[in-house]
Amino acid sequence: MRTMKLGNSILDVPVIAVGCMRINSLNKNEAERFIHTALEEGANFFDHADIYGKGACEEIFADAINMNAQIREKMILQSKCGIRQGMFDFSKEHILQSVDGILKRLKTNYLDVLLLHRPDALVEPEEVAEAFDILYNSGKVRHFGVSNQKPMQIELLKKYVKQPLVANQLQLSITNSTMISNGFNVNMENESAVDRDGSVLDYCRLNDITIQPWSPFQYGFFEGVFLGSEKFPELNQKIDEIAEKYEVSNTTVAIAWLLRHPAKMQPVIGTMNEDRLKHCIKASEIHLTREEWYSIYRAAGNVLP
Repeated sequence: MRTMKLGNSILDVPVIAVGCMRINSLNKNEAERFIHTALEEGANFFDHADIYGKGACEEIFADAINMNAQIREKMILQSKCGIRQGMFDFSKEHILQSVDGILKRLKTNYLDVLLLHRPDALVEPEEVAEAFDILYNSGKVRHFGVSNQKPMQIELLKKYVKQPLVANQLQLSITNSTMISNGFNVNMENESAVDRDGSVLDYCRLNDITIQPWSPFQYGFFEGVFLGSEKFPELNQKIDEIAEKYEVSNTTVAIAWLLRHPAKMQPVIGTMNEDRLKHCIKASEIHLTREEWYSIYRAAGNVLP
């Protein structure tokens, strides 16, 4: 699979990340087969979080492949921490405890990437910086990032944190593309002109922070997938038309739409189906034309000013 640099780091990663939030839906044999299929296809970047399955997803992942030093070298592991029951917690104590738990469950000595999972209103960036220093200097975490954070929240962290923030995991899909649409509607008096995220797309590009789109097939907030949905007939017609042209699936085209953006995003794929995973990976070989990208954007109901 095609690769890219993660943010401004030297870490070479596949352009598609394998999300493991639903790996607890598989039995051990199924999980083992799925992980090895991903590795064989070059999709060796696996995204976790300590809250996925209340930690069970990380345990299932490690157990399924009998995690050891040899197989660990073949993969890039990312996990997230900071979400607790009814709250967010970026305290030094919680970050350090969370990482120790993640490493234990994944049966590894280090994470390639740690993301802070959603913003914490009570964040004390000095504590985050202390935690990051301890994790980095001990070798437990090699790179750091955030999820669902606006530019000024990232700037606050950067004032104190020494390590570069290489990734920002954000919800983005063809039907959830407000970070793109508000850029079209500058100085306009319409709903699409509302800047809900502080121009986070442009900010991440300017600061070499890789955007990792999550839920790339969803519309709304986990309301369902737009592919094949009766709610998006024009969009599906357009995607199917382009898929036929390239002789690929509609899944491939939906991911190719994200990869076509020059921000060099790394979509996080949540499927646990091996065939669908391969369709997603195929997107790294497709380069949509400018006309095709815009036609898909408009077919989703987005209006150009």
